Amino acid sequence: MNKVHSTFKYAFGPGLILAAAAVGVSHLVQSTRAGADYGFTLVWAVILASLMKYPFLEFGPRFAAATEKSLIEGYERMGGWSLWIYIIFTVGTMFAIQAAVTIVTASLAIELTGIDLPLLAWCAIILAICISILIKGQYSALDSMIKVVIVVLSLSTLVAFAVAFFDGHTPTITEAPSIWNVAGITFLIALMGWMPIPIDAAAWHSLWTLERSKQTNHRSTLKESLLDFNIGYIGSAILALIFLGLGAMVMFGTGVSFSSAGAAFAGQLIDLYTQTLGEWAHWIIVICAFTTMFSTTLTVTDSYPRVSREIIRVLNPGSVKISRIFSYRNLMILISLTSVGLLYITGSQFTYIIDLATSLSFLTAPALAYINYKLITSDQIDKEFKPKKWLIVLSWFGMIFLTAFALTFFYWRFFM
Repeated sequence: MNKVHSTFKYAFGPGLILAAAAVGVSHLVQSTRAGADYGFTLVWAVILASLMKYPFLEFGPRFAAATEKSLIEGYERMGGWSLWIYIIFTVGTMFAIQAAVTIVTASLAIELTGIDLPLLAWCAIILAICISILIKGQYSALDSMIKVVIVVLSLSTLVAFAVAFFDGHTPTITEAPSIWNVAGITFLIALMGWMPIPIDAAAWHSLWTLERSKQTNHRSTLKESLLDFNIGYIGSAILALIFLGLGAMVMFGTGVSFSSAGAAFAGQLIDLYTQTLGEWAHWIIVICAFTTMFSTTLTVTDSYPRVSREIIRVLNPGSVKISRIFSYRNLMILISLTSVGLLYITGSQFTYIIDLATSLSFLTAPALAYINYKLITSDQIDKEFKPKKWLIVLSWFGMIFLTAFALTFFYWRFFM
């Protein structure tokens, strides 16, 4: 009992932050769309993607617990090629991802408050709130806020699912269209790309693990770190299945044509839930949807400046001047302003960038998976911290799976 109490007191936190980052566009939009368009027939895709990515995301807290270093520092020590692959992918997608989650959160804020400001203004307000939460407390503020948000999110999602289930909303699986065509494969790749979270988030988790150790003055053991990770990761995968189930039970077979715009989709989603379950369920759905997206926006607002600062530190060791210029606070403000600028420029066409970002996440997953595998099996890790045989075997299955689906995407996209 004392060991369990110690784990929750000192190590518990980074796993929940990972879950909060995961449960966003991938769950609210992509999982719900999967259920709405295909019923329960894509449950296998959610489970398989979560299982096949598990080792490579688990290596983040494992590496941090073993070495007291981030994955980013591990990449640099392993060779510049691995670090630069990570940098190119991160810089290439972070503004689009930040903007994507913010615009959906902003649209839900309108539903929640009834204040009909321009969407871009709401995006700026949401990011300003996130920055104000993080700028003073940094990790401590993030840790405290996410624990509250995750409880609200989990409870409201479970209530919505229970209501839909007991009201008898059961789709006919045989009516689902085939996924094995160009449009279906494209959606499947986008669904699995962020399911339950992109592999590059392993580096985020390693940094959160190190920050948690600083916050508590306690170096977490491998067992403590992995328990925390498993709670967050498995919980986010279960929530993905619940959102898919909600889409299947409430939306499948309705004939509604969903908007390709994230903001419009969110409004349609809430309206359809309300029409199906009853007006009384409106606020449950709104709170569930808003907390889903706000938790993701908050964690993304923290993760990208944290990762960027670590990259700059690793590339410029010992440079005090550069560290001051590219501080956590300055980077957070810079990335947020750039994301708002991207929203201003792209406007309604922005959802195409979302689709591109989700697809890129999956298509680059084999390379990131291989890098994480090479790092965790390298001589940077002492023997007692290296993965057990079953995890090594699962890693190889995962790399084969991710590569096979990436090749499948190219085949269906360009040769069918």
